[in-house]
Amino acid sequence: MSPITRQNVESTYNHYAGFYDLLFGAVLQGGRRRMCDAVRGLAPAALLEVGIGTGLTLAQYPAATAVTGIDLSRDMLRHAQRRAAALPDRRIALHCMDAEQLAFEDGTFDCVTLPYVLSVTPEPARLTAELRRVCKPGGDIFVLNHFSGGNAVWAPLERLVSGLAARIGFRSEFPFAPHMQHPDWTVLSVRKVNLLGLTTLVHLKNQPAG
Repeated sequence: MSPITRQNVESTYNHYAGFYDLLFGAVLQGGRRRMCDAVRGLAPAALLEVGIGTGLTLAQYPAATAVTGIDLSRDMLRHAQRRAAALPDRRIALHCMDAEQLAFEDGTFDCVTLPYVLSVTPEPARLTAELRRVCKPGGDIFVLNHFSGGNAVWAPLERLVSGLAARIGFRSEFPFAPHMQHPDWTVLSVRKVNLLGLTTLVHLKNQPAG
């Protein structure tokens, strides 16, 4: 497929912004809910969501948690800002920002969440390095993403849609091990979520494995 670029991601999600919830809201909400349930169990003081999109998770995070959300798409963020305005008692800050170049100090957040972003970013390794940098040592990172090759039900469809995925900047073939198994963090759990295990929810501890 053609290389994914920042401009490609930005233009694609600006295009989807008006109907993103209709296309991807309910069908992927189960994974978001499981991720937010896990976050509520931790009750972090400060959380960063990378790829906040239209803000579908905002109301599901703990009320006492200070939530920072970033996204490349200003059009998506406009929808998130409306959702944030409906939660006036929450501490929510939203920014248009490139996740591969986060404008935060090292160790700013107790928890970082990454729902449905990793396989559409230009340089996944650069993004995951940024997640580790801005998360406090020993903090928690949740990655919610489709990983290819681990589900016999979805494997034929991955191959079938690879051409379409290439045109819209989405990697349908995106293996787990190269992106999740890294010596600088520890995999705590891996759970299948959404329809027929389409998506994987990975809980990582921001500390070296072993």
